[in-house]
Amino acid sequence: MFRKIVLFQLIGIYTAWAGTPNLPLQKRIGQMLMVGFHGTTAASHTKICEDIKRYNLGGVILFDFNPVDKSKPKNIANRAQLTKLTKELQTCSQDGKLLIAVDQEGGKVQRLKSAYGFYGNFPKASDVSRMNKEQIQSTYQKMSQELKSVGINFDLAPVVDLAINPRNQVIYGLGRSFGKDPATVASYASVFINAMHRSGVLTSIKHFPGHGSSLGDTHKGFVDVTPLWQEAELEPYLLLADKADTVMVAHVFNKKLDSTYPASLSYKTVTQKLRWHLGYHGVVITDDLQMGAISQKYGLRNTLKLAINAGDDILLFGNQLDPRTTVSTKKLVDTVMDLVKKGEIKEENIEKAYARIQKLKQKI
Repeated sequence: MFRKIVLFQLIGIYTAWAGTPNLPLQKRIGQMLMVGFHGTTAASHTKICEDIKRYNLGGVILFDFNPVDKSKPKNIANRAQLTKLTKELQTCSQDGKLLIAVDQEGGKVQRLKSAYGFYGNFPKASDVSRMNKEQIQSTYQKMSQELKSVGINFDLAPVVDLAINPRNQVIYGLGRSFGKDPATVASYASVFINAMHRSGVLTSIKHFPGHGSSLGDTHKGFVDVTPLWQEAELEPYLLLADKADTVMVAHVFNKKLDSTYPASLSYKTVTQKLRWHLGYHGVVITDDLQMGAISQKYGLRNTLKLAINAGDDILLFGNQLDPRTTVSTKKLVDTVMDLVKKGEIKEENIEKAYARIQKLKQKI
């Protein structure tokens, strides 16, 4: 135990884990999961509340669009409803620090829309880059305050992909990038992060190791960025290594970093490149593991095994992209438990991820 604690201190991730050695394995695994669910309430009898309690679920991700019934909201209907929902979710949690996440970037990607009574008109990153510093700070301060006012404590933003491929429709085409210069992008992202922190909202820089050079969309299937990817795409992560709350890793395949696995499932990319080479030791969260780039090639069991062994801490399952692929928290926890039992995942990897997550949650 002493050696393990010393190791955690040396690599900068020692946290309250050492004080909770008797926490059941399944509840440490539960902290590694962020799931999407259907429902605009989270009363004690709801499935999501029961899962949070039973498995010590680490986080949830909220969406407005309902892929099952387009006439009804999935999680977000209006300001009062959302405020009540997040309070109920926190009541279900063991520590009152459940990570409640949304994608709120501005432009096309903002879940709190004006149709539900929110501001809903935050500019896209490419427009923000043409504002002066005071305007940018004001914009993101307003965004952070709105998130905080309804109980959201985790914004899966900002995007730090570089606008280097005009044919890219996922980043460049939607204006989700602050620009093509790494230092400039990191500077704007830093203003975004600072604004969120002033309101007590965590952030996630994305999409490591770079989605700006891609031609395809990982939501739909396999995307190989090898021919167009540039080393410069790593620079924002190096520049923000000490500031970033979390780093979201993409599902892009990049042969220059790993000739076998996409980034989110790659030990070479997550542990060796991001942690060892770039010096980032915080929480790594995956992009939605139900995206086509992963789901079409890897089964659930193999996905979980590879993601945890790669060094990912929070595994995101949005239950949003295809109603037929909805996965239960029980299924996820049971699968990881079995992988540990059979020696396909080291329990040490679970412990390290749990420790990093607890350190992150101390910021809330």
